[in-house]
Amino acid sequence: METVAVIPKYNLTEEQEKKLILREYRALLRCLKPKLKPGDKELVRIAFEMAADAHKTMRRKSGEPYILHPLAVARICVEEIGLGVRSTICSLLHDTVEDTDITLDDIERQFGSEIARIVDGLTKIANVIDVNASQQAENFKKILLTLTDDPRVILIKLSDRLHNMRTLESMKREKQLKIASETVYVYSPLAHRMGLYTIKTEMEDLAMKYMEPDVYKEIARKLAETKRERTRYINEFIRPLRENIEKTGFNFEIHGRPKSIHSIWNKMKKKGVSFEEVYDLFAIRVILDSPTEREKEDCWKVYSMITDEYTPSPERLRDWLSNPKSNGYEALHTTVMGPQGKWVEVQIRTKRMNEIAEKGLAAHWKYKEGAADESRFDKWFHQIREVLQTPDNDSVDFLQDFKTSFLAEEIYVYTPKGDVKMLPVGSTALDFAFSIHSAVGARCIGAKVNHKLVPLSHKLRSGDQIEIITSNKQKPSEDWLNFVVTAKAKTKIKDALKEEKRKIAEDGKYIVQRKLEGMGAGYSTHNTEILAEFYKQPSLLDFFYQVATRGIDLKELSEFNVLGDKLEAPKPVKPVEEKNEHPTISDFSKKDTELIIFGESSDKIMYNLANCCKPIPGDDVFGFVTTGKGLTIHRTNCPNASKLLANYGHRVVKTKWAKNKEISFLTGLNIIGLDDVGVVNKITNLISGEMKINISALSIEAKEGIFRGAIKVFVHDKEELDELVARLKGLSGIHSVDRFDAELS
Repeated sequence: METVAVIPKYNLTEEQEKKLILREYRALLRCLKPKLKPGDKELVRIAFEMAADAHKTMRRKSGEPYILHPLAVARICVEEIGLGVRSTICSLLHDTVEDTDITLDDIERQFGSEIARIVDGLTKIANVIDVNASQQAENFKKILLTLTDDPRVILIKLSDRLHNMRTLESMKREKQLKIASETVYVYSPLAHRMGLYTIKTEMEDLAMKYMEPDVYKEIARKLAETKRERTRYINEFIRPLRENIEKTGFNFEIHGRPKSIHSIWNKMKKKGVSFEEVYDLFAIRVILDSPTEREKEDCWKVYSMITDEYTPSPERLRDWLSNPKSNGYEALHTTVMGPQGKWVEVQIRTKRMNEIAEKGLAAHWKYKEGAADESRFDKWFHQIREVLQTPDNDSVDFLQDFKTSFLAEEIYVYTPKGDVKMLPVGSTALDFAFSIHSAVGARCIGAKVNHKLVPLSHKLRSGDQIEIITSNKQKPSEDWLNFVVTAKAKTKIKDALKEEKRKIAEDGKYIVQRKLEGMGAGYSTHNTEILAEFYKQPSLLDFFYQVATRGIDLKELSEFNVLGDKLEAPKPVKPVEEKNEHPTISDFSKKDTELIIFGESSDKIMYNLANCCKPIPGDDVFGFVTTGKGLTIHRTNCPNASKLLANYGHRVVKTKWAKNKEISFLTGLNIIGLDDVGVVNKITNLISGEMKINISALSIEAKEGIFRGAIKVFVHDKEELDELVARLKGLSGIHSVDRFDAELS
């Protein structure tokens, strides 16, 4: 790409551009100033010049010079994560090996092996050997492999992702969806796990802005509208607390903090409430300046003052002082009943705890120096290292396992001797058994949780004490995979099953050998591979296993020819070719698939609607190319969307609906309201009578004055559905109307 003197979008001359780049570079140096040692400034300058020169002809999608991106990433690393000079150099160079002529050797010669190793960790894999593998998942796997050697790789990667999210505006819609999904699926949970709450929150909000634009705008609007009254309320809430804490002579600050849009949306979905009913729209934070030895004591003193003033909700106390989270987070959270009958969350922490909460991993190490005990972070890395040493072949499965094992919130459980074990939420007694030792897991037949006998699949809760019961006769079975969540348990079970399969396959191998020798054909790899291919088995192991378990009876062997000692498969009978009425996606040029308009061009391309989310015209959708099925249409907020987009972004096709009133689509509505006389009549009258919408099924259940109805209706498009929902909500006594994905019964 050639540099142009004037960029229309920015309207900057080359001279002005140079000034802009220099201004950003100086701003970066200013942030770094407290961390610069003699000679560092020179190294940073060399890295900047090297990157600026390498990227000089490149532009970002918005039209701005590319070098502004590495500069912004370096600044996020320093300002928002608290990293230092070496990470700044790596950030400036993070795209050079991938996108320019600079090689890792050049970087190593100039800056040494440590920096070259981090840059290598940040460089994407150019080509994936396995055609079925997902490039995104493989790249992520590569980043994780470097994580345990040098966590800075992840921290720089998170800064890179955050800057990309902040500048997503100029990308195409399908690219926005892919990047936003990947962020929610992997990067924001990772930021959370690294203790970077501010970054995690911003990533989630930005992803939601592109994935659920309407809901995002609506919540943002309501937050803006209620800002003044919220500020007034926070001041009223804080006043008595400030006065009381000041009397104790503590050095402290206290302020309000609104909840993020994403967390408000999550609460609305989880609890099935409206924006107005989300009770803790804001949190109050008290930050104490306490010496390390008095931190806990001071936090509890402040807690006592707050609960003297306002009544706490007993089940909403979270004590992360005695038991910090594995990402280093320490604080005391309580929810109290404030003035005007509103619940308010209060977070109490010290300056040190606050820095760890804001800067996560980087701050954690700053304070850890000299601490003797192995931190929870180190334990976490140790667990990841263990799983990475026996990686499974399928990177998408690996990514999913990694997500559930290492990015979920954790619970703390105890061994019979009182040792603490940390496991992800959703872990079962069997996960616990494998966490103790793989041999204990493999022989586990049950457990006692708090002295009561429970099955292997029993889900554990924080605080449980578990004793594992084993038997030498026990062996892992296939169904165990359905109820374990930790990667260690899954890997060990799969290994044991493979071993078992291998033993059984040995019998199959012997049967095949006898049959082949009986035909006069030798037992050779060539012959067995021809048979495995003929019986459509993915590997020789599967083929022998199927023979041993009588899944394949080898009766077709009589149709094979024997040439010398080699087998020749029988020629398949060619079926009569049918004319393809529906061309699939490969029959069209890329241009045709850029935009598929439903209705008008439905004769052009074979498509089907995804069963997982049942889209209807007007929904925000994307097309996903599935092998053999052509195009499947998913809603962008489909439960599987983020996994598909995060792992297979290259298969996504931009899709839009055309006005087509001819076809009706089945969808469902859940209605909750007060059980009033004639309520069913009112609902059916509105749907069938006034709006002339066909009802496919209707079930209503009334209990103790509340009725719950599930109605399946045929609508033409989302406009019709939205109008129906609005009119149903307008009926007296109706509390909520929610869409669900209906199946034809």
